[in-house]
Amino acid sequence: MEPILQLKNLSISFDTANGEVEAVRDVNLSLQKGEILAIVGESGCGKTVLGQSVLKLLPKNSRIKEGQIIVDGEDITNYKEKKMRNLRGPALSMVFQDPMTTLNPTIPIGKQITESILKHNKVSREEAKKIAIEMLHLVGIDDPVYRISLQPHFFSGGMRQRCVLAIALASNPKILFADEPTTSLDVTVQAKILDLLLDIRDKTGISIVFISHDLGVVARIADRVAVMYAGKVVEIGTAEEVFYDPCHPYTWGLLSALPSNTTEGENLRSIQGMPPVMMDPPPGDAFAVRNEYALKIDYEEMPPMFQISPTHFTATWLLDERAPKVEVPLSLKRSISI
Repeated sequence: MEPILQLKNLSISFDTANGEVEAVRDVNLSLQKGEILAIVGESGCGKTVLGQSVLKLLPKNSRIKEGQIIVDGEDITNYKEKKMRNLRGPALSMVFQDPMTTLNPTIPIGKQITESILKHNKVSREEAKKIAIEMLHLVGIDDPVYRISLQPHFFSGGMRQRCVLAIALASNPKILFADEPTTSLDVTVQAKILDLLLDIRDKTGISIVFISHDLGVVARIADRVAVMYAGKVVEIGTAEEVFYDPCHPYTWGLLSALPSNTTEGENLRSIQGMPPVMMDPPPGDAFAVRNEYALKIDYEEMPPMFQISPTHFTATWLLDERAPKVEVPLSLKRSISI
């Protein structure tokens, strides 16, 4: 089956007064119809830039340095704003991480939903209102007929996020980008939003790119997981493969840092050091300076993607046949709990 989304050797840079910032570097990803692909990594690793590049929502000083973006068989790499406006909504949509700033506080929720419906569908305002009510019902808002006329401040944080999701789904998009959609919510509401996304996927067949730094959240929702570091995908596989057979030292570090993998009385684990400045990316493997298992070649040459299984790939010289054999740290293997 042909993927509904393909990113081929995609590299994205920002031109700044101090020089070029390489935010995304040579990324290859695909997304199948009805699949949930999670993109994880520390802040600044390029997750959000990657997602927004597909919808062409990046600032003017950004540029696609090389590569292709293919949506449902159509190459949109060089699409300008006019063409992208026709794609945003029916083909591509996005849920941003902060519903407090996503919604206009002065406009009723219903009007914010119908705006998208009227833009992309030949329907009357009355029909658009009916669709908006259906959307609010779909995302679990009680009494949508009454609440459609309310402004955002009448809703709780979790309900606002549901309203943002209703706006994103209003034009029945094929692909939904969810950028940290549960970050500002408490644990109970987080679980409800994740269950809602799974339910909507099952009902509509929509494909979802779920962007997050929270591996616990990702484990609950993702079919496949791509781990990003310094603008590159360093590991990708099914959720089971990445969580229970991680192969890149960076993935080991992320999993070790989960609170569930820390015993009582023990300090939370962390990855020592800081991500590199992408204005001047280091040679070789960008994670080498923070990697206690780094080899000499890690400082000299960027590792290729090694294939572990038909669906599992990772970029680390530790898998090279010439490298000393290093397995998943026993402490992580014993304690991993998602």
